[in-house]
Amino acid sequence: MSPIHPIIMAGGRGTRFWPASREGRPKQFLPLEGKESMLRRTGRRLEPLAGAERIWIVTNAAHVDVARRHLPEIPPGQVVGEPVGRNTAPCVALAAALVSREDPSGVLLIAPADHWIEDEERFRHTARFACDAARERGGLVTFGVVPTSPETGYGYIEAGDPVDPRLRRVARFTEKPDRATAEAFLKSGRHFWNSGIFAWRADVFLEELESRHPEMVASCRRIAAASDLEAALADHYCDLTSISVDYAVLEHSANVWVVPADFPWSDVGSWNALSELLPADGSGNVIEGDALALDSRDCLVRSSSRFTAVIGLEGVLVVDTPDALLVCPKDRAQDVKKVVETLGERGRRDLL
Repeated sequence: MSPIHPIIMAGGRGTRFWPASREGRPKQFLPLEGKESMLRRTGRRLEPLAGAERIWIVTNAAHVDVARRHLPEIPPGQVVGEPVGRNTAPCVALAAALVSREDPSGVLLIAPADHWIEDEERFRHTARFACDAARERGGLVTFGVVPTSPETGYGYIEAGDPVDPRLRRVARFTEKPDRATAEAFLKSGRHFWNSGIFAWRADVFLEELESRHPEMVASCRRIAAASDLEAALADHYCDLTSISVDYAVLEHSANVWVVPADFPWSDVGSWNALSELLPADGSGNVIEGDALALDSRDCLVRSSSRFTAVIGLEGVLVVDTPDALLVCPKDRAQDVKKVVETLGERGRRDLL
C-alpha cells in the first residue's frame, strides 16, 4: 500500500494579517491562536499520519531556513523554496514530481500551513479515509467542510449522490457566493465549504494536470530530476503559469470526489476570523497582550509592545505593533490587504 506523503503549502504572504504579518515573517510563521506557529501546529497535526520523514514543505525561497527552524524534524531537503509565488497548481505539481521520483503512486495529502482545526484526531480520521479513497479509486479527493453558516467568504462544493456515507462525487464548484446563494447552499444539504485540503496519488494528479497544462508538468519533472534543485527552480519555476489547483484541474475533471469533513475548521483568513476563534470576555472582546477595553463590545485589541486602551468601541479591530498600528471595523477586515498594496505603491518597504 502506497504511503501518505503530507505536503504543507506555506508560501502565502498573509497580507490580511498586517501589521503582524510581514514579508520576512508572514502569517504561517506567527503564533496567532496559540503558543506555536501555525506552521508548527500543521506539521504536528500531520506527523502521526506519515512520520516527519515523509512530510514536505513548499514555501517561499526566502523562508526556507525559517520553515526548517519551525519544523526541524523534517528532513532539510524536503523544505523546498519557490523563487516566486505561482499559486497552488505549480506548488502541488512540484511536490507531486518530487514525490514521484521514489514513489510514483504515493498519496499526497495537501494541506495549507495556516488553517485552524480544533479536533485534530477527527481530522486525522477523515484524512486517512480520504487517502484510502484516493489510493483505491484513483481519484482527486477534496475535503468539504460541513457548513455551519451561510458564509460568503468561502468557495463551495456541490456534492452528487453518495457513493457511500462518507464519499460523494463532486457535481460542481462555486466561487464565493452572495448571501442569498450561500443561504440556499446551507439549506440544500448538498453543499460544503471548499477547505483547500486535498488527497490524491501523485501519478493521477500529474496525469490530470498534464492533459491541460503539459508544459507545467514537464517543467516540474525537469526541476525534480535536477541534481541542483535550487538552481533548477531558479531557472524554470518563474516561467510556470500562475493558477490555482481548482482552476487548473478540479473544475475540469470528472474524477473529483468530496469527503464530508465535520471537524471544526477555519482558514483564518482575517483578523475578524481569528477573533472568532479566541476566548472573549463577557462583552465579546478579545484582548491580547497589555491591553484594555472599556465600555466596548465585540472588539479585538492586540498589543505586542506598549499598553493599548480603547473606550466606547464596538466591532473594531485594534492591532498594535512596535512600528505600526491598525484600526479597522471588523466588517472591513478583508480590506487590510489594501493597506499592504498601498504601502507597496508608496515605496514603504520598511512596513512590508
